[in-house]
Amino acid sequence: MNPCELTFGITSLANTIACKMSEDELQITAAFFTQLGDTLATISVQRAICSKNSASDVKLPT
Repeated sequence: MNPCELTFGITSLANTIACKMSEDELQITAAFFTQLGDTLATISVQRAICSKNSASDVKLPT
């Protein structure tokens, strides 16, 4: 899937979901997915950093 297809799909999904929600439901759902995305990004960054640190901790035999 290319980036244009991905964003088109996400936009379509958001519009479909939003049409069936009240304003309060929409706000809490948006906050939920924002926090979910931020937490996933934090986990991804931490994994990358830990992976780099683990690789640099490996000592080659001398």
